[in-house]
Amino acid sequence: MAGLLAMALAGCASTGGVTAEAEGGIDRATSEKPVTSELQGKARTHVELGNAYLDAGRYGVALDEAKIAQAYDRNYAPGHLLMGLVYSFLEQHELATASFQQAERLAPYDPEVANAYGWYLCNRGRQAEGLVKLEQAARNPYYRFPARSLANAGLCELNRRNDKAAESYFQRSIQIDRNNPQVLYQLASIAYREGNAARARQWLTELQARMAAPAAETLWLGLRIERKLGNREGEARYAAQLKRDFPSSDEYAALTQGKFD
Repeated sequence: MAGLLAMALAGCASTGGVTAEAEGGIDRATSEKPVTSELQGKARTHVELGNAYLDAGRYGVALDEAKIAQAYDRNYAPGHLLMGLVYSFLEQHELATASFQQAERLAPYDPEVANAYGWYLCNRGRQAEGLVKLEQAARNPYYRFPARSLANAGLCELNRRNDKAAESYFQRSIQIDRNNPQVLYQLASIAYREGNAARARQWLTELQARMAAPAAETLWLGLRIERKLGNREGEARYAAQLKRDFPSSDEYAALTQGKFD
């Protein structure tokens, strides 16, 4: 495995608060619950539009949609979550943090909020705090994407240069969803760094079977694995493909400079 116009409408519906489901520290994602008012329904529609624009990289329009959603219902947590995501892409970190925190206040056990805010914190150098939230999301039985939170936690540990902890998270993630190419790549990379080239080859082979086309980083990893295993024919094959398909890549530059590790 990814930009608001303030509209202050009077009479916004109040839909915040912790439900009975959340008493044990878990809750359904707010976005999956039935709407409780017409205004909340309108807020949800604009959040859904905003998420689509966010996925398309149209941050400004996504921000507009988040602000419109908040204008309809300032207590609808997904509106603040969307705003936090947009501001994080725009690198407006004070605004992003404030939006994530507001989403969390409104929906403290929402797994979508926990996953997004946890990943944001990991990328802001606050890995310990981020990991707590990612675990919270992964352990929530209502969350549809626990493998995603576990993968994010693995990447978070890689930021701390903790391969062992990262591998543990990736292994947990792959047990739930074996089709995440990022997780397969990271498991292959960790095995290679640990000196287990044969295991690295197994992970990479599984990854390649799931990819429509190779990437420069996977070819480069494959090349180094075969080199470590003493398979000169395999190494040459990867080198030829890297030169043919990605001649301007950093990986091919490293190859020409002999920088294998």
